[in-house]
Amino acid sequence: MSNDNKLTWDLESIFPGGTDSPEFAEFRKALDTDIVKAGKSLEDIPRNLDGDAAGKWVAFLLLVQHIMERLDHAFGFTGCLVDQDVTDEKSRVIQVELAAMNARIEALMTGIEELAIKVDDTEWNKLIGHEKLTGVSFFWNELRQNARLRMVPELEKLAAELAVDGYHGWNRMYNKMAGDLQAEFVEDGKSEMLSIGQLANKFSSPDREIRKQAFEKLESTWKSVDGLAAMALNSQAGFRLSLYKNRGWDSALFEPLLNGRLKRETIDAMWEAVATSGEKMADYIKAKTDLLGIDKFRWYDQVAPVSSVEKKISYADAGDFVVKQLTSFSPHLGSFARMVIDRRWIEAEDRAGKAPGGWCTGLPLKNESRIFMTFSGNYQETMTLAHEIGHAYHSWVLHDHDYFARSYPMNLAESASTFNEHLVTDAALEAATDPNDKLALLDNKIQEGFVMFCNLRARFLFDMAFYEERKKGTVAIEKLNELMVSAQKEAFGDILADDGYHPLFWASKLHFFETEVPFYNFPYTFGYLFAGGLYDLAKKEGTAFADPYKALLADTGSMTTEELARKHLDIDLTDVKFWKDAVDRALVDIEPFKKLIKKLG
Repeated sequence: MSNDNKLTWDLESIFPGGTDSPEFAEFRKALDTDIVKAGKSLEDIPRNLDGDAAGKWVAFLLLVQHIMERLDHAFGFTGCLVDQDVTDEKSRVIQVELAAMNARIEALMTGIEELAIKVDDTEWNKLIGHEKLTGVSFFWNELRQNARLRMVPELEKLAAELAVDGYHGWNRMYNKMAGDLQAEFVEDGKSEMLSIGQLANKFSSPDREIRKQAFEKLESTWKSVDGLAAMALNSQAGFRLSLYKNRGWDSALFEPLLNGRLKRETIDAMWEAVATSGEKMADYIKAKTDLLGIDKFRWYDQVAPVSSVEKKISYADAGDFVVKQLTSFSPHLGSFARMVIDRRWIEAEDRAGKAPGGWCTGLPLKNESRIFMTFSGNYQETMTLAHEIGHAYHSWVLHDHDYFARSYPMNLAESASTFNEHLVTDAALEAATDPNDKLALLDNKIQEGFVMFCNLRARFLFDMAFYEERKKGTVAIEKLNELMVSAQKEAFGDILADDGYHPLFWASKLHFFETEVPFYNFPYTFGYLFAGGLYDLAKKEGTAFADPYKALLADTGSMTTEELARKHLDIDLTDVKFWKDAVDRALVDIEPFKKLIKKLG
């Protein structure tokens, strides 16, 4: 597998030479020059919109948009370099360089905010009504509105500058630490050193001893650095809370909701509905544990397969399978997926030295994406492939929009990816003729909901509790463990055994340390349930829904989440009934799963 170059991505077509690319160095130099130019332009921009001032404003705002598009492109490429080889220190230096540029851009945006809120509403509306700005009017209106929720410009600029080596620095330190961590793992009498990402993949092994060993290795490895992880988490949270206090934001959830273009009522309604799933999820786990002969269900059993034989699939076959199922709904989506695989937009090789996890990043200047994952040949990784291709497709349908109209929130970002998973899973179920294969597919489908309703909810509950505790001062490791176990008990109910919790999950889950996306948890559950609604429409309308689906994705950067749902689906996201219906849809396969177990038994 390691010799198959189709498992590694193509970065040379972006900037030849990777970290040492002269072309990339020149690109960053030109970008830096334009940031300086924009800063000077801001000083000279007219403070009103009389006469020819509007034209100067338009030119300036377009320059800023182009700069941010190029910075995004540079960040995307550098992120690929960092995660494909965690020992590449040069790429981490470039990340810091780009972070410094980003801080200057944030300061520039703060300057624009200061001017925007001083402009008369009539003049402002006339400005963003200009033919070159109408496509991004939502972005600029949102910026102007949010500016009134922040500190005075001088303090916002200082905060952005200090965040580079402070706030974001802790995130970089954590990512470097996680990437370097390894543990000795013994399987089939062979001992080898595995990365954290490779260990996590072992949780899908049909051999419970393998899963247990992987969990114990992860726990002990993270235990060896839990002091550093706690320091990073506390420091990041402390920075956020200080910023929120000075902005007058009374809740740690204020920023995530602002970023998600969401109302608090929407998230509350969603979690209220999710909380009703406990009894049926417990039934599912009971049936599964009985089938597997597990006495007590533990953390490392969450994604355990129901078959004792782990079926392997090659990367090529997994790609063909995903493409076929996506094409059955939309030839446009299917041909896109084929292109992503054939043009090697995906890094999938299973090797040491890679960062853990899976993600998709955009390269806006090329109208391309790159997908990062580790493919070792199981069904879950096939779903990861479908999931990440969904992210790439979302960006693809937006590529003819202005850059600022392509920026959509995380909760909507998870819609296209999860929609792909639904498509591929149901197609596989329909094609399955072997009852054992069907059982495995049903399990994978229900398991996705189980993770979204229990695992992700535990993360959200932990975040909420942790930030309240952090307001009182630094939270000790023992307290962090206690908060995490408490969150898991509430989210999982009686499902996990008394000794089956994961106290160090707060340390091992990189999402808690992502400084660009606070509360990196509810977007997944939101996307899962929202995509379920989209998928229901796809099943009812068939291929006729392909174009409306594209239209919905194309609007995700141009309105609030609630407005998007009203426009394209005619639903109210603050109504708990919508979410309860979505949760119920996710639970419908539990009874067929239980019946099939009895039939096979």
